[in-house]
Amino acid sequence: MAQVSIKKEFWGKVDDHDVYLFTLENKQGTKAQFTNFGAHWISLFTADKNGQFTDVLVGKDSLEGLLKEHPFFGSIVGRYANRIANGKCQIDGKEYEFAINNGPNHLHGGIKGFDKYVWHAEALDDAVRFNMISPDGDEGYPGTLQVSVTYTLTEENEIKIDYHATTDKVTVINLTNHAYFNLKGDGTALNHLVELNASKYTPTGDTSIPTGELATVAGTPMDFTKSKPLGQEIDVDFQQLQFGHGYDHNYIIDKQPDELGFAAKVIEPESGRTLEVLTTEPGVQLYSANWIGGCEAKGGKILNDRDAFCLEAQKFPNSPNQPTFPSATLKPGETYRQTTIYKFGHQ
Repeated sequence: MAQVSIKKEFWGKVDDHDVYLFTLENKQGTKAQFTNFGAHWISLFTADKNGQFTDVLVGKDSLEGLLKEHPFFGSIVGRYANRIANGKCQIDGKEYEFAINNGPNHLHGGIKGFDKYVWHAEALDDAVRFNMISPDGDEGYPGTLQVSVTYTLTEENEIKIDYHATTDKVTVINLTNHAYFNLKGDGTALNHLVELNASKYTPTGDTSIPTGELATVAGTPMDFTKSKPLGQEIDVDFQQLQFGHGYDHNYIIDKQPDELGFAAKVIEPESGRTLEVLTTEPGVQLYSANWIGGCEAKGGKILNDRDAFCLEAQKFPNSPNQPTFPSATLKPGETYRQTTIYKFGHQ
């Protein structure tokens, strides 16, 4: 018998497509919600050290909210998460151009990325699976891409995200979930203690495109190899932090390629809540939510900058233009696979 209960409810319509909200709850009382619009992760209710449950995902609580412009709260972003410089890259010997939607660059798949599709949904024993087809030429990308994203809630209070994709032409792909976390539930995230299993990162220019260098974090404010408050050095006079108005950087995880390995751990001292991240991906983007001030979140709450943080497992930004970075190319006959686990607890 399934340990996880799953409830499906009608949530509205987008372009005559039915949108549903799926609620998964395990025996511990941990509860997660997802929708087939954009395959968004909507909420995660988890216990603190006193057994009090709070939603630790910052974002929207209605379909109407998701349909308005927002900073990818809980979105599945693709075809290419993060940035491609100048919206151009070579794929299989041909140059392709994509929408410029972030300064001079292409961001998170363009104008209508995967976060704006209504996906097909199916409930499994302890999971919900979303499927979609991205047609050849979608947002300028070559190849018909068949994609599935499966969210599983375990009895260990993990959200396990499995991604699969195949293509009929050579293309590039980089999928991630853009969840915004606040382990206290609200207020600033700068007191969260962050540890990253990363001795190097990819420094950027002033438009957040990596320079190609793999730089050591040692002796810089970029160093999270030992746990420290997210805000401890966020405002120091350091060029990389000035470029991003805080942390918005790809960290290179210290593990073997394709290994499901430890990427990060975050502790919120007041509630005692913890979050551990494991992934098969080579990188994780630490984003200190530097530009969310003024955004409306759940319950009509208006956010301030840095009221959340993101840990987005990914290929490196601009990999299609950096041959020394791990490849983001997918060819016919191959399968793109990624697994990322967010494990919640308390101490």
